[in-house]
Amino acid sequence: MQIKRNTLIIATLLLSSLVASAKETVISGPDKNLVVKVEINEGSPSYSISYNGKQIIKDSPLGLQTNRGDFSKDLNFEDVTFSNIDNTYTMPMSKVSKVHYVANEMTTTLTKDKDTLKIIFRVSNNDVAFSYKITSPEKKNIIVTSESTGFHFPDFTTTFITPQSTPQIGWVRTKPSYEEEYTREEPVGTPSKFHQGYTFPALFHVGSNGWALVSETGTDSHYCGTHLSDGTKDGLYTIAFPQKGENGGLCDTSAVSILPMQTPWRTITVGQNLKPIVESTVAWDVVEPHYKASTNYVPGKATWSWILWQDESCNYKDQVTFIDLAAKMHFNYILIDALWDKQIGYENMPSLIHYAQSKGVDVFLWYNSNGYWNDAPQGPRGRMDTSVARQKEMQWMKDLGVKGIKIDFFGGDKQETMKLYEDILTDANRYGLMVIFHGTTIPRGWQRMYPNHVSSEAVLASENLIFNQHYADTEASCTTILPFTRNVVAAMDFGGVVFNKRFSKYPEKSGNIRRTTDALELATSVLYESPIQNIAIAPNNLSEQPQYVLDFLSKVPTTWDETRYIAGTPNKDVAIARRNGQTWYVAVTNGENINKKMTLSLPMLAGQKVTLYYDLKDRTIGMKEVEISKKGEINLNLLNEGGAVIVSKE
Repeated sequence: MQIKRNTLIIATLLLSSLVASAKETVISGPDKNLVVKVEINEGSPSYSISYNGKQIIKDSPLGLQTNRGDFSKDLNFEDVTFSNIDNTYTMPMSKVSKVHYVANEMTTTLTKDKDTLKIIFRVSNNDVAFSYKITSPEKKNIIVTSESTGFHFPDFTTTFITPQSTPQIGWVRTKPSYEEEYTREEPVGTPSKFHQGYTFPALFHVGSNGWALVSETGTDSHYCGTHLSDGTKDGLYTIAFPQKGENGGLCDTSAVSILPMQTPWRTITVGQNLKPIVESTVAWDVVEPHYKASTNYVPGKATWSWILWQDESCNYKDQVTFIDLAAKMHFNYILIDALWDKQIGYENMPSLIHYAQSKGVDVFLWYNSNGYWNDAPQGPRGRMDTSVARQKEMQWMKDLGVKGIKIDFFGGDKQETMKLYEDILTDANRYGLMVIFHGTTIPRGWQRMYPNHVSSEAVLASENLIFNQHYADTEASCTTILPFTRNVVAAMDFGGVVFNKRFSKYPEKSGNIRRTTDALELATSVLYESPIQNIAIAPNNLSEQPQYVLDFLSKVPTTWDETRYIAGTPNKDVAIARRNGQTWYVAVTNGENINKKMTLSLPMLAGQKVTLYYDLKDRTIGMKEVEISKKGEINLNLLNEGGAVIVSKE
């Protein structure tokens, strides 16, 4: 990273008040549209954000409380410095392969007794990231017990955010697991479902002023994961630390570190429309890799029996069936899910894994994270919670050629759990294993920090379509929310593309009813970004779907060189374009229960012939060749809860 001192910026942006009791400094992004103002008033720091001259975040508190004192008040202003940041990096398994990050940085230095607090703001054209750094001549530890950090939105703002669950509720005490429903245009200040606040990322619609996505990144073993408090009636949300009941009630809710200490980055992506939010890379811009990949991790698609055939399918015979399905579809992997340790047995796994490899299919294995934090009974248990057991298990997997693991049922956001995530990832990289987390917190910059972290759930994912008809009824709507929220900040293991009419092994007899069209389901393979895509097709789909649909699924990539917002609004519809090499894929979904016409602007495909996968009247998938107009436009007809995919010629 190249950082250059720029005295000109200091001269033009540093504004000192006429009275000693207040200091105000201003920093903007390179194009000057995004502006952050930091003020120190009577020793208390605060900030505000505007975009194109319109207010996005009102005056909001900064600071944190520690065992060394309260760093939100009675602070002495020292100085402000400015820097330029110009950094290029690669993301081999993400929504974009190469990133050029350009931003301005402002560091406000404050003191309290012997200690120094630095408030660091980085501002690019559409992203704000800020962090605290505490230094001291006394090289002791510090305990951060809470933060004053807030996000104060105008009272006309509405929200698309998910409530934080009460700890130790849900199935066998497995919550919080970041699997709650999003609000849909609720006014700020509406109490959350569990009265425990809201999880990141959080999307705010600031009326005609624009949009803002709030999240955090860079969290590792040195801090806890945080979330948002319930908002006040006038729109102030503050940083909330983990709840006492998380992790089975054990471990503290605070964050402990050796001085000097720097907190994770809080991020705010701002735009007049949703384009900057969909295309944001701020989750990775302000972090660095913690280690290098030990091997060449290969992205791809996997079959997965559990999603439709459930627990009883984790037996030798059914796994052979899904290995054969993966081979026929030219998928890279099979995910062998929970209970394989009992229903297949460790003694039979070598022959099953060898059979998969003989078919050109590699293996992911499911594990329970469990030590003490919940009562989830599925095994294998007790193999991932301690270093000794974990490394022994990972050596066994390496010897058999297993390529990845899916680990489930984590206990919360306490620092101890952040350390467990980091330890699992670090050990897994040592043995050449990719990692997917389920029943889990959101990844916070982990795709760049840990190169073998390939995906996480942290969303109300496809399994819930099986468990509850309500979630099946709202599936289409969710496809128009997740691309603007959860999937912006990290890869998302949703586990979609369900072609069965009902969510079960025997769709002609039982299961919740699927409301979406087949074309919408196909579109989610592009719409939802994850380097490893666990696809929910079943063997019966091979004879039910046209060959052109199967060919599409065989060929569609799972990593992207470029991602673009095309159109859409949460809870209504969405169109996202992704490029792999020279080929563009455009995914479109209709989240409403009405037929809809959409006109898309695709300037990168102007005048080109493309393949269109679209809704037929019977809700199956049609395919035809169409031509994008010379203006770069195409008209689409979407059925209710329908979709489409556009693919350019290679």
